[in-house]
Amino acid sequence: MSFRRRFPLFFSILGASLLACGLPGDSALAQSPAAGAQLLGQFGDWGAYTASPGGKKICFALAKPAVSETVPPGRPRDPAWFFVSTRPAEKVKEEVSVIFGYPFKANTDAMVEVGNINFAMYTQSDGAWVKNAAEEVRLVDALRRGSADVTVRGESGRGTKTIDKFSLKGVSQALDRAAQECR
Repeated sequence: MSFRRRFPLFFSILGASLLACGLPGDSALAQSPAAGAQLLGQFGDWGAYTASPGGKKICFALAKPAVSETVPPGRPRDPAWFFVSTRPAEKVKEEVSVIFGYPFKANTDAMVEVGNINFAMYTQSDGAWVKNAAEEVRLVDALRRGSADVTVRGESGRGTKTIDKFSLKGVSQALDRAAQECR
């Protein structure tokens, strides 16, 4: 079951929060009447947030791409987001996921690159998660130690390939602030 399907209120809150913080939100998310996520702080290109959908506290660090490319060029898509979430009630700490802004091509993986380290991600609908959960700690560590950006690659159901680059400026501080809130 996808994170998005398990936490629909989270995504509604996320969309409303992005708009409230001046970030462009996914139109489907932004139109939701749900609100309640709280910006804990903006750190460079990353924000730290908290929310309590269904009474269960979650905290997350979130960024939008600094650069997005499609092949072929100019293909439309919804906004993409990279986030790292913690859900204490479920004993989930720093789960990495990406919303790509389009449904994936069936039976394809996405790829995350930090420096010269690659991580495979399984895909479902328009989301992707680290394929090997044991690698998640290594990925978060690579994000913290990265010097420039993280690159995420995927392919839509229509065959459009995407390359999103997310700045790592502020990621450590946003992760630390989210972790502090969801101890």
